[in-house]
Amino acid sequence: MDVKLYTLHISLPSFLRRGLGVVSTFIKFKYTQCIMDRLHNRKELKARRKHLRNNGTSAEATLWTLLSNKQLEGRKFRRQHSIKNYIVDFYCPSEKLIIELDGDIHFSEAGLEYDQKRDSELRELGFKIIRIENEDVFLATMAVLDKIKSCFDHP
Repeated sequence: MDVKLYTLHISLPSFLRRGLGVVSTFIKFKYTQCIMDRLHNRKELKARRKHLRNNGTSAEATLWTLLSNKQLEGRKFRRQHSIKNYIVDFYCPSEKLIIELDGDIHFSEAGLEYDQKRDSELRELGFKIIRIENEDVFLATMAVLDKIKSCFDHP
């Protein structure tokens, strides 16, 4: 754990300065920052997230046009958001909802095993996860949106 000592300069309002002859005070405090405590959007994954956003699948692009700008019941979604060391396709912070679009790679034995481990870890942290096949975004768009809305806790 990395502990740093900082000095914070605070200017007091005029009604507190009157008669005291004090212009400001200094407060020392300890600021503890532990890299492992950072759960969302770790800096070391920033380049990878950007690459995934710029080189996404057509299914991701299509679903993003329907989720961006709070179009789905006013919920804000993030695209290629990292949680721990995982990068999820879409994330809705207000619902703690993760949406994963699954293409061919997810249906291999190794892909299924990895997804199961990842989903388990994320669920232990309190996230809800739904998986949608890429082709469903095109063939059953309204059903996909209804499936997402059904995961919302409150209207």
